[in-house]
Amino acid sequence: MPALDALGEKLRAANIQPLGVSVDSRHCHLHWGLSLGGVAIPLLQDFHPKGAMASAYGHYLEAGGIPDRATVFVDAGGTVRYAASVIPAGARDIPVLVDEMIALAGQYGGEMSAPAALVGLPSDAKLFVKDNCGFSKAVLAVHKNLHLEERLPIENVSKDAAAMAALQEASGNQQAPCLVIDDKALLESKDIIRALVEKTTGFN
Repeated sequence: MPALDALGEKLRAANIQPLGVSVDSRHCHLHWGLSLGGVAIPLLQDFHPKGAMASAYGHYLEAGGIPDRATVFVDAGGTVRYAASVIPAGARDIPVLVDEMIALAGQYGGEMSAPAALVGLPSDAKLFVKDNCGFSKAVLAVHKNLHLEERLPIENVSKDAAAMAALQEASGNQQAPCLVIDDKALLESKDIIRALVEKTTGFN
């Protein structure tokens, strides 16, 4: 997955959106991504009914209760153009798969809109967090999965009095996490996460 994640711009230019699917919960996906150093590709939970999506594509292994390690390409019209398995213990050849995806995307003859332009994060955006806060931890996990370490510095108000003063000035209170962006202070973790995802991936 990290190898595919690293090719995100190349795939985006070809109007291709990779998605990861497993029967694990979103909490498992979050921590799995973190264990790999961050995964920005959207991860879908085929959780309930378990394996329904994998079954629909013929890649659910009923005996093991897991999906096969398969790759499926679906074109913009909803037609499956390619499907292959490397078995659960196998490894995908990512460069070969990406070339195959781009070739198939180029053959699509239907109408298709151009990739949406990413807004990106403004240079003056600020992210405030605090220690021992579950909501701050959730925001930090998404921050890492989206590879925002260099684009959005973290200001820890528990360790830096100047950061606390800046938070107070920007938001009018001392609540963290807080994302200051586009002259607004977002104080709910779900709103912060949604804003980070929308501006850096185009997903909402």
